[in-house]
Amino acid sequence: MPAQTVWITGASSGIGEALAVRFAKAGARLVLSARRESELERVADRCRNAGLAVDQVLVLPLDVTDWDSLPGKVQAVLDSFGSVDLLINNAGVSQRSLCKDTDMAVYQKLMDVDVMGQIALTKAVLPHMLERGFGHLAVTSSVAGKVGAPTRTGYCAAKHAVMGFFDALRAEVEAEGVRVSTITPGFIRTDISRNALAGDGSAYGKLDDDIAGGMDVTECADVIFKGLQAKKREIPVGKGKEMAALWVKRLSPELLFRLARA
Repeated sequence: MPAQTVWITGASSGIGEALAVRFAKAGARLVLSARRESELERVADRCRNAGLAVDQVLVLPLDVTDWDSLPGKVQAVLDSFGSVDLLINNAGVSQRSLCKDTDMAVYQKLMDVDVMGQIALTKAVLPHMLERGFGHLAVTSSVAGKVGAPTRTGYCAAKHAVMGFFDALRAEVEAEGVRVSTITPGFIRTDISRNALAGDGSAYGKLDDDIAGGMDVTECADVIFKGLQAKKREIPVGKGKEMAALWVKRLSPELLFRLARA
């Protein structure tokens, strides 16, 4: 793989961390972003241990909901590496609460982080890619971006919105040399459920059985890496029954609705 600059948000844990290590092994220059700088430094050390030089990894803390700061963050990346070849919008938060028990502030946070934050950073990077006539934008959506599931009304809404935005963006920019990929993970062994929002906005704090039995995060990162290198427009990744739901939704929506209710 030729050297490229890969910017990963949500890089302090889970899929983002695993992707960072995978791209490090391939020799990419990395920009690692999330809110927790200490965790980003830990991931940066892992990437250097995987073969990158000190100056090939930029730790760039950011909050995707702070829209006004994002143009400055983009400029910091350009000042360091000269380009953004691949942006992986991976920041996000999940939910575990019934609609009737969920505060509106929780829905607002899900939309701000999972949707508006991804759009804002993408818009900040997009002019650079369009000017070059080259670039790749990716977003980590979810099977929940295509399938509705109980206790995840806000999360499903956010991930459906992300799928719609990036599918539409692809139609606008692909002819101008900018690729767009949507990543649709199923159950991956990360802390996503522990960090999910309960109905009152507190951390859910529990590991779902489905998550515990999901795909290993390193295996997941390898599938995503290969899909991005192949410039696939959509990259499903997972190994459980939830992946079959993608096909059931297409072939028999009514059957899927009954299964989800059960």
